[in-house]
Amino acid sequence: MFTGFQEFDIPTTAGHIHGRVKGTGPPVLLLHGIPETHLMWHHVASELAETFTVVATDLRGYGDSGTPPSAPDHGPYSMREIAREQVEVMVALGHRRFAVVGHDRGARCAYRMALDHSGVVERLAVLDVIPTGDVFRAELGSGFWVWSFLAAPEPVPEQLISGSPGVLVDHMLDSWSSTPGVFSDEVRDAYRAQFQDPKRVHAICEEYRAAATLDREHDENDRGIRKIECPTLVLWGETGGIADGATDPLRVWGKWCDTVTGTALPCGHFLPEEAPRLTTDVLSRFLQA
Repeated sequence: MFTGFQEFDIPTTAGHIHGRVKGTGPPVLLLHGIPETHLMWHHVASELAETFTVVATDLRGYGDSGTPPSAPDHGPYSMREIAREQVEVMVALGHRRFAVVGHDRGARCAYRMALDHSGVVERLAVLDVIPTGDVFRAELGSGFWVWSFLAAPEPVPEQLISGSPGVLVDHMLDSWSSTPGVFSDEVRDAYRAQFQDPKRVHAICEEYRAAATLDREHDENDRGIRKIECPTLVLWGETGGIADGATDPLRVWGKWCDTVTGTALPCGHFLPEEAPRLTTDVLSRFLQA
């Protein structure tokens, strides 16, 4: 995986970010979701690197990135802070303007980045999400159980996860995908490993606590006032997390973006792993437009 990519660990104001980089073209930042790491892009990144400078990172708290101390208000794990740190990494790599593609939690980081750093993000792609504030408004039901579970008061989810971390990860991967056998043992083991580290589990729970409080508040403060100015692509799986028939992703994102296009792909939640060829093709066309 990631043949020819250079690994890095870049110090940041709050800690460090781990990732990989390859290519010489326009810069593109790839951000992963839960329960994954940057490895989720292994099918997509190499082909994109033929045209772009591809940077794939582990979000704060995930993979091999840092786990800064939390705070009573969960501020260090708000998407505002997580996005700021990713911008810091891209600047350290020499990229002051770039495109960003995010899946799941990474998409929440990506759209917050586009709102808070509009002069930085040239193009935005969000995969299988609607904005956090809209999730809470929509009350999307049982498919979003992880939001309430991981946001529960400390140490309840931390202790429960410690009893059998692999069960949680496997359930997410298997119940949110529609493609049996899509996750290799190597990749699945890497995703499981981070949930065996109490510091990482706490960091991930803090991120969900921040989602239910600060991220939600930030979205509501911006609603109808600030919009995403750059061209935005919205992709979702036909059987993914927002394909419930009651949600029109393009209509939702249209209220947040000046320019938005998008479509559903024939897969579940994990587009880059379940439909890598189609995901790569659609992203390439959008990023080169």
